[in-house]
Amino acid sequence: MSKGTIFSIEEFAINDGPGIRTTVFLKGCPLRCAWCHNPEGLSPKPQIFHAMDGDEICGREVEAKDLAADLLKNREFFEMNGGGVTFTGGEPTMQADFLCEVMDLLPGVHKAIETSGYCKPEVFKKILDRLDLVLFDIKHTDPEQHRRWTGVDNAPILANLQTLKLSGKPFVIRVPLIPGVNDSLENMEATRDLVKDAPGLQRLELLRYHKTAGAKYPKVDMEYSPAFDTDAEPAVHDIFGNIKLLIL
Repeated sequence: MSKGTIFSIEEFAINDGPGIRTTVFLKGCPLRCAWCHNPEGLSPKPQIFHAMDGDEICGREVEAKDLAADLLKNREFFEMNGGGVTFTGGEPTMQADFLCEVMDLLPGVHKAIETSGYCKPEVFKKILDRLDLVLFDIKHTDPEQHRRWTGVDNAPILANLQTLKLSGKPFVIRVPLIPGVNDSLENMEATRDLVKDAPGLQRLELLRYHKTAGAKYPKVDMEYSPAFDTDAEPAVHDIFGNIKLLIL
């Protein structure tokens, strides 16, 4: 029985897949997005979090069977409203063995993941086989710009996106819309063209930049100083045609 590290469980979530869901946040992320609003999810290990009422530990280790047992307490509720469980982070594929073990212990429960897609292809395939829905983030289509703003190459991400498209599995594309970073017409057209013919695509979501993204950085002893105008409004382009678009 494997163990994993999580830093939050949110019940009654409504934006992480169909129905009312429980969202599990796993610690650890290989990306360093300049706009990240969950800095407490970057480190794979528990860490000190300076809360308003005193220091606390952010992150706890849990066995797969114990987490699954907690999630299954809401099984009837999920069935009543068409909900389920969504795994996010951080980047949940960093804890692939743990994640797969938990999902195997949730028979009959709708399972979704929110992922950057940055992992080895065999890892992505193993996880994908267990999922009912994928929320797939596309940060930037240009390799150089992706590396500049996230710290990693996007080649593995695009390869896993192709696997997802060919699988026929239902998926949602999520684009964090960052002013001056990825909101250009050229990048939005390239994003559209990546997914427009995929049979499993349900919709494309544009996620507006959170101007409060930097608020938690001092709480984990980190500095927030992104090299873009945090007060600017991102551009939204009317180019998506028949793709169902949701702006959050």
